[in-house]
Amino acid sequence: MNSRERILNTLHRRPVDRLPVDCGGTRQSGIAAVAYHRLRERLGVNTGRPVRVYDLFQMLAEIEQQVAERFGADCVALQRPQVAFGIRNEAWKPCTLFDGTRVEVPGGFNPETEADGSWVLTRRGEVIARMPHGGFYFDRYEKYPGAAHPDLSTWRPPTVDDATMEYYHREAEALYTGTDKAIVAAFGPPYELFNGIGQGGLEEWMMTFASEPEYVQELYGLLVDAWLDNLRRFHGAVGDRVQVVQICDDFGTQASQFLSEGMFRELVLPAYKRGLDWIHAHTSWKVLLHSDGAIFGLLPAIVEMGVDILNPVQTTAVGMDPQRLKDAFGDKLIFWGGACDCQNTLTFGTPEQVAAEVRAHVGVLARGGGQVFASVHNIQANVPADNIVAMFDTAREFDAMVRATSADAARR
Repeated sequence: MNSRERILNTLHRRPVDRLPVDCGGTRQSGIAAVAYHRLRERLGVNTGRPVRVYDLFQMLAEIEQQVAERFGADCVALQRPQVAFGIRNEAWKPCTLFDGTRVEVPGGFNPETEADGSWVLTRRGEVIARMPHGGFYFDRYEKYPGAAHPDLSTWRPPTVDDATMEYYHREAEALYTGTDKAIVAAFGPPYELFNGIGQGGLEEWMMTFASEPEYVQELYGLLVDAWLDNLRRFHGAVGDRVQVVQICDDFGTQASQFLSEGMFRELVLPAYKRGLDWIHAHTSWKVLLHSDGAIFGLLPAIVEMGVDILNPVQTTAVGMDPQRLKDAFGDKLIFWGGACDCQNTLTFGTPEQVAAEVRAHVGVLARGGGQVFASVHNIQANVPADNIVAMFDTAREFDAMVRATSADAARR
């Protein structure tokens, strides 16, 4: 069974030969450049060039083939040509991060250095992002439509241009014919409909969301109209070469939902459902939702919305216990992630503690199928390389042991 078959079988709840693995297949299952640099040294991987930073916002490393194969990665990402801040991933040049790690960055990445050593990115004289000195990723300050409150009689959302669609066509063809991996493409509305739309002023957006439902519905109508147009053209560009389409939106904090189920059903669900209904009616793609936080109470509505796969499965958030999730939604959702908590165990635990958590979570979420292995969100900059190795190796060894035990029991 090759990687693409393994992912597809899992998504369709058919038998697989081993647990499928995601290592860098999305922008929420990657590895920070600093941690990846140490991991390459730990694995003895020498590609002859520094670590390449493909996501400047989160400072994520491009996962090279040697590392992906070492951990059994089964999927790859179809990335935008401009992953972050409108900077094209081309004309790579050397750069040194705050901790001294040498990397390569896109040629258009030219941050200004403030008096305290922080990096800032500007556009038309306005600061759009800042990385504090000694930090590991940027904070964004751009005001997105929810915070900017545009006049909807004249404002129109951005659409994907023809050159970018041609880029998607070329890249999808290259990944489909040049690898046996499942292809994951992030292709949601022009702006995330709930959390992301409020970038640069989430409190302002939350007040608008709660007090101006007619405005929110009109804004959502414009955004989904643009999304549907983009989806039709995107499907024409990539066809069935893509297996998974990802939408991203955070509906929860670590302690609770951002909004009630009633408000979700009234405003958010109908808007997203328009796009997801089109996907399910016209393509073979499965839909992956990335949403952090304590969202157990929203999952019935999220399933109704048309989501097939949940990521990152934030097991430490309130109410997100793996057994509870598996019992309630194991027949409705594929769990993409949930293997090990990046905030605590993976960062501050020992390799033995990492292995124990992986065994516990995989033992629940992968039981009977239904899990794609990945950590809970990106592997952060301060995660020890030994813990990363322990996480992936334990998954493979534990999965093999469970399958061998099951086969032995069946023979008896």
